[in-house]
Amino acid sequence: MDMDNLDITLGVEEEFFLVDAASRDLLADPAPEIFEVCEQNAGPHKVVHEFLRSQIEANTRVCNSVAEVRQALLETRKLVAHAAAQHSAKLMAASTHPFARWDEQKPSEGDRYRRFEVIFQESVRRFLVAGMHIHAGFGEADDRIRVMTALRRYLPLLHALSTSSPFSEGRMTGFKSYRLNLIGALPRTSLPGALYSQADYENLLENYREMDFVRDGSELWWDIRPSQHYPTVELRICDICPRIDDAMSLVALYACLVRWLLRNRDSLPPEPPTEIIAENRWLAQRYGVFAILGAPVGKDREDIADIVHWLTEELAEDAAALDCEAELSHVHEIIRNGAGADRQIDLYRLRRLEGDSEEEALAAVVDALIEETCEGLAA
Repeated sequence: MDMDNLDITLGVEEEFFLVDAASRDLLADPAPEIFEVCEQNAGPHKVVHEFLRSQIEANTRVCNSVAEVRQALLETRKLVAHAAAQHSAKLMAASTHPFARWDEQKPSEGDRYRRFEVIFQESVRRFLVAGMHIHAGFGEADDRIRVMTALRRYLPLLHALSTSSPFSEGRMTGFKSYRLNLIGALPRTSLPGALYSQADYENLLENYREMDFVRDGSELWWDIRPSQHYPTVELRICDICPRIDDAMSLVALYACLVRWLLRNRDSLPPEPPTEIIAENRWLAQRYGVFAILGAPVGKDREDIADIVHWLTEELAEDAAALDCEAELSHVHEIIRNGAGADRQIDLYRLRRLEGDSEEEALAAVVDALIEETCEGLAA
């Protein structure tokens, strides 16, 4: 790859819940007009169904800068929130709903969804989760595979900063990201192995296909993967961030990491064992920004705040080149004030201390998530 050309394109997919404005529960069968209005007015963006009818996914256009991503997220959130409001629904960005029940949801129509339900049964019926996927487009296919592998060690950090799913079916789960627990019931949903070329990836994918495990690469639901449809590396481990500012911080961190790895690809340290990355992944899932991760090399443990401090200094040149210093710096605010999961837990505990019932406290969490989801959206 030409070192004078480190251009990176970006795009974001956000999966939202559609919430009943009165009950704060999920809308198991929302008005189809919500989707129709979004599809008709999406412009360069794209709005699609998810496996459950109570969810809606917004995909930004291809963006050429971090600033363009922010504008695109504002546009897509505004579009979906306004369409939902016309039909007594609210838009909520969190990776689990605090109290909705999976067995009250309805799957979307479509052969693909019916096939998944037949194959995966209860695992996919319980799949009441939402996420955020960030695409980075750059270089040739071999470049993308090598960078994808080098990014694996940073996945637990990226996940910890995004965590927003501490509740499930009215219970505090003890995890900052219970979403990954639910995703883990499906195959091909964790870390990819270390791959070093497009040929490595194609050979593995062909093995999957020959064994009739998958139809194509879109059914490899790894934490990070080559996109089946675009020349991008798709970061998939993150929970969806209620606040756009937090989402943008992750976009900036991911973009800077990609650029930094491209600059230093001839001097990268050896890959850490996949087992250590997996252990860190679990720690991030359990503790969020309070996790103390295992060092990629050696036997030490590292506080996430210390990792972020070192990494943001290391990425300063890349943040300047990508004009996203402010967005990258925001990771320190997430460390200081907590991610979405921490705010949910704090509010729930506060409301319980103030005398709310469990139901009232959980409803207050939903209200706060709806408010955060729509922060900064023009009327």
